[in-house]
Amino acid sequence: MSLILNIAKRYLFGKKSTNVINIITGVSILGIAIGTAALILILSVFNGFETLLSGMFNAFNPDYKIIPIEGKIFELEDDQITQLNSIPEIEAYSKVIEEVALFEYQGSQEFGMIKGVDDEFTQVVDVDSFLIKGAFKPIVGDISYGIVGIGMLNKLGININDRLNPVTIYVPLRKKRIMGAKEYTFYDIYPSGVFSVRSENELDYLISSLAFAEKLLGYKNQYSSIEIKIKENSEGALLKKKITDLLGSSVAVKNRFEQDEAFLKIMNIEKWVSYLIVSFTLLLVAFNLVGCLWMIVLDKRNDIAVLKTLGLDNSGILGIFFSVGMMVSLMGLILGFVIALFLYFLQSQYGLVGVPDSFIISAYPIDLKIIDFLVVSLTVFILGGLASIFPARKASIIPTRFNHD
Repeated sequence: MSLILNIAKRYLFGKKSTNVINIITGVSILGIAIGTAALILILSVFNGFETLLSGMFNAFNPDYKIIPIEGKIFELEDDQITQLNSIPEIEAYSKVIEEVALFEYQGSQEFGMIKGVDDEFTQVVDVDSFLIKGAFKPIVGDISYGIVGIGMLNKLGININDRLNPVTIYVPLRKKRIMGAKEYTFYDIYPSGVFSVRSENELDYLISSLAFAEKLLGYKNQYSSIEIKIKENSEGALLKKKITDLLGSSVAVKNRFEQDEAFLKIMNIEKWVSYLIVSFTLLLVAFNLVGCLWMIVLDKRNDIAVLKTLGLDNSGILGIFFSVGMMVSLMGLILGFVIALFLYFLQSQYGLVGVPDSFIISAYPIDLKIIDFLVVSLTVFILGGLASIFPARKASIIPTRFNHD
């Protein structure tokens, strides 16, 4: 094997009969390098967005969330609440009601989500981490207050310092009471603060007290979810089992990432689709490698005949030129890694490639992971091997004769 590798290195780096072979070899290495760098950077950008957006969701999402498997609400009896309080892994929990509603402010109307939370909500979620203006004071005397997402604030043109004009929230009645009566109910609420979590949640949410939401929707002991903060070092799987045993199989218990599972799955699909597209581009680049190896084979026809005369069999010849192809792939891979690391440094330090001004960050986020290097290396070697096998097989069947030209 060492003999085959030594011959392969000599054929790759040694003197050729024409300089065109060196040029084609260089183009092959450069093409593989650019493809490798593109794959690494594409995966890294998606990693960066995933890390960025997951961090933003974490500000709004609780540690765990109990939701109904079917329908929008589930009932929670007093004895179940008592038992929930006795679960040692739970530090605090908040009962939540969410419903689609129509918001109106000074003639402007928009659909959004009303989210009613109890007094424990601030113990479960760090409201101050995403509150950008005002304060969260759900009820003051007989007046209901709420905090509004910055998206809804901009849509309706809400002034949170306006104490004369409330936001009116309309919802359909669950049951029509008498013939000819209105089919909706409405109540007024005054915005006391603005929040932003840099996601879709900020576009359509208004967070109020649980009592306000119950009055608006006519719920009693019925909730859309229970948001939970767990104690440090608590085991999530054990917590899920205890809650399922308590509340039955009609509810699901989701952790932070599972609460945005659909979004993260879509992002993951986009990531690997982009990876496949660039991989197909790299496959086209691999045709340069086929041409490079075939030129080397033609250049070394007499050497092949000599090697066969000296006793090297067809598999040995195939191994030589296959090794040449893999060496070219390895050189392109290493150069691609160097380019990717250099561009990563520029992007992370100086924001080389920016994003539109309306986005939440000024430059594309980027996050390198070891697993991406392993996946890209495997891809390059597979494509390089596929591109090398054809010219290597052709070289192995070259007849044992000399060119006397």
